[in-house]
Amino acid sequence: MKIAFFDTKEYDRTAFEKYGAERGMEFRFLETKLGPDTASLAEGCDAVCVFVNDDVSAPVIDRLYELGIRIIALRCAGYNNVDIKHAYGRIHVVRVPAYSPYAVAEHAMALLLTSIRRIHKAFIRTRDFNFSLNGLTGFDLHGKTVGVIGTGKIGSVFADICRGFGMEVLAYDKFPSNPNVKYVELDELFEKSDIISLHCPLTDETRHLICRESMDKMKKGVVIINTSRGALIDAEALLAEIKSRRIGAACLDVYEEEADIFFKDYSGHIVDDDLLARLISMPNVIVTSHQAFLTREALDNIADTTTDNILSYFNNDGICKNELCYHCGKVEECMKNRPQKCF
Repeated sequence: MKIAFFDTKEYDRTAFEKYGAERGMEFRFLETKLGPDTASLAEGCDAVCVFVNDDVSAPVIDRLYELGIRIIALRCAGYNNVDIKHAYGRIHVVRVPAYSPYAVAEHAMALLLTSIRRIHKAFIRTRDFNFSLNGLTGFDLHGKTVGVIGTGKIGSVFADICRGFGMEVLAYDKFPSNPNVKYVELDELFEKSDIISLHCPLTDETRHLICRESMDKMKKGVVIINTSRGALIDAEALLAEIKSRRIGAACLDVYEEEADIFFKDYSGHIVDDDLLARLISMPNVIVTSHQAFLTREALDNIADTTTDNILSYFNNDGICKNELCYHCGKVEECMKNRPQKCF
């Protein structure tokens, strides 16, 4: 069984080679991203494995289908980069719904603590033997109100962490499911939260959920955290609100136009993205390069689930519990809830 593995990083190889060897899989590791110009590199393979910034649009799906590929395995939870409707009837798409909610939730809290306690600034100072405390005053999390948008596994873990700090948790989710949080409407969450953390998927409905209009409803000095998908935030509007002093701080592990920048070393180059450069230059903005998932436990779970998804597809007549299909739109009647494949 041969799998074309796109957008390969060194940390991917270790875990996937382990599970691949155990399960009779041969990986063709490719450093390039999947796209219209690179899809042909999957020729001769049985499946394709992709990550968050790979292009799985209609033209790419058509080319993979021509090559005989019948399954695309996402080694991530998000799938906004995949044309699911176009894939229906052609190629089955599977994902890793939960690799480690703790990894992402803990990274969100790490960003928050670093920001409000000025840890990053103190680290730089003390390395220069500057032990002044001027400008390092932060604030307590205890007693503050945090708004959690999206209460799936990651959002729920983050809410638990916040309660451990003695914070009041408000939550919004289109489909409320966590009995341990207080659900409110978005406007109330915007108005009452001292900190807002995003843990929802990127859809047409949630694109630019955080925009100039929504930020105008927020408390002056609010801290915004995004460890989900970059396009949940209108980056231009965020920069404008930071400059106007309405937004107190932004902690970003994702960025709307990250595809051609994140996961690469540009330290010796000039980055053409002026908006990202201006955001990073702000003293109250912390940017990490989509690393919230990056723990040993998460990488192991990703490799285990991804290879299991592929194996399940080939050994169970195309049936895989982690298949994505939103063609029918009938959630309760969808064949995914029965032991059948989508098509």
